[in-house]
Amino acid sequence: MAQRTAVFGSSSGLHSRPAATLAKAATASKHAVTLAAGDTSVDARSILALLQLGVKTGDEVSLEVDGPEADRIADELQALLEQDLDAP
Repeated sequence: MAQRTAVFGSSSGLHSRPAATLAKAATASKHAVTLAAGDTSVDARSILALLQLGVKTGDEVSLEVDGPEADRIADELQALLEQDLDAP
């Protein structure tokens, strides 16, 4: 299992577009991926679950990945979380 902490980078927070991008990447990884904000953690493969976190720009989130290539996937997802997914 790999764990990472990231500062959420999308300029409009975790709304539908960044949530869909993250869920798609988590699903494609074929790993169990959990994202946590505060005391709440959710399956990062679910857009609706991600939206329930209420993450805003600059919030710190925790990422946990479980699977055979957990470190590589965690690094890739951390980089994705820190990008501005709202940028053109």
